[in-house]
Amino acid sequence: MAGNSYGTLFKLTTFGESHGEALGGIIDGCPPGITIDLEAIQAEMARRKPGQSAIVTQRKEPDDVQFLSGLFEGKTTGTPIGFIIPNTNQKSDDYSHIKDNYRPSHADYVYDQKYGFRDYRGGGRSSARETASRVVAGAIAKQMLPEIKIHAYVSAVGPITLDIPYQELDFNSIENNPVRCPDAATAADMEAYIKDIRKQGDTVGGVVTCVVKNVPVGLGEPVFDKLHAELGKAMLSINAVKGFEYGSGFEGAKMKGSEHNDLYHADGTTKTNRSGGIQGGISNGMDIYFNVAFKPVATIMQKQESLDNKGEITEMTGKGRHDPCVVPRAVPIVEAMAAIVIADFYLINKIY
Repeated sequence: MAGNSYGTLFKLTTFGESHGEALGGIIDGCPPGITIDLEAIQAEMARRKPGQSAIVTQRKEPDDVQFLSGLFEGKTTGTPIGFIIPNTNQKSDDYSHIKDNYRPSHADYVYDQKYGFRDYRGGGRSSARETASRVVAGAIAKQMLPEIKIHAYVSAVGPITLDIPYQELDFNSIENNPVRCPDAATAADMEAYIKDIRKQGDTVGGVVTCVVKNVPVGLGEPVFDKLHAELGKAMLSINAVKGFEYGSGFEGAKMKGSEHNDLYHADGTTKTNRSGGIQGGISNGMDIYFNVAFKPVATIMQKQESLDNKGEITEMTGKGRHDPCVVPRAVPIVEAMAAIVIADFYLINKIY
């Protein structure tokens, strides 16, 4: 299987399956001498882990990170950083009913067709549990560039949308509710909606918005390695992501150039920021902001048609522990992937 690594200089390779002994990763290219706060890494993991509230999967995993290499006396050594995250609460029997069946809108069918074999326990390598390793790498990337601030939050759940511009939000309130929406009234509506969807045995999608502040001018490479192209790739590599837009996004397609252009101040900043902090694929010093759309979780607790490995249409009902809405737990994953992209381009920019 190819495609288990991301990054050029700051590079993450992940390994492990949802119901295996452990997940883990190797981070290569992290410069030496960076002080690492292990408690801060664990705090990021706590934001992603299952079982943290009534509106997420009730799988109970402490997600304790064990570092195997690359750290000494609290600092990075410059050598590869190896780590594992043990799985402690697998219930593989919950998936015995799909051993010979392909769940609709999951990776079951394509994995079986591509590899001729699949780990059906929780989806194996295709499980969103793989993203735990990304959060570890993202936490280290954040500590590598402490002056750059990354804030992600839930801006939509199903039909409920937060319409307040990010400039007017208090990012310190993101963690004040289980939905991770920085507006209390909207968060309450979202939480109630998710609980109702769960009672129906159904799921719902949503949108995570991310804002990256204090990015220096010059990150990103022209042509094929544009900063926004890499951000898009990073976000689209996250399980269940169906869309990515930055700056004015699709709304910009409705505007005239005279309306859309960001006019300059004398210091190079711009009066507006419809470019989303990126011009010509290179950061311009303004805030980078983007939206990431997540589909509804594919496993639903309702009867639906399925396909088995004999080519016959069957009927199945989802079992096990699943999120009714993935976006609250996706917030730290989006932040982590943004941090990895920024850290990688920061190192590339130092060379070129």
